[in-house]
Amino acid sequence: MQLPQTLTLANAGAALQALQAAAANRGDAALDIDASTLQSFDTAALALLLQARRLAQGTGHELQVHGASPQLTQLARLYGVAELLGLAAPA
Repeated sequence: MQLPQTLTLANAGAALQALQAAAANRGDAALDIDASTLQSFDTAALALLLQARRLAQGTGHELQVHGASPQLTQLARLYGVAELLGLAAPA
């Protein structure tokens, strides 16, 4: 699933529907999220990624987030969820 350019509270509902569809149609694979086009976002982006993680784990799969910007990674660190989302820098 590719995240939209803008992901805020205003359009989080539509993004959640797209996520649920992607999760339902992924088959037996990890849930892949492409965040490379995400430019404008608020904490709704983190909420969506956390829901993606729950959906993936609920079926015994992993969440993989690709192309996260430094700003998204920084926000995830600020909220203490970077490691949960696989956004933590390797040690």
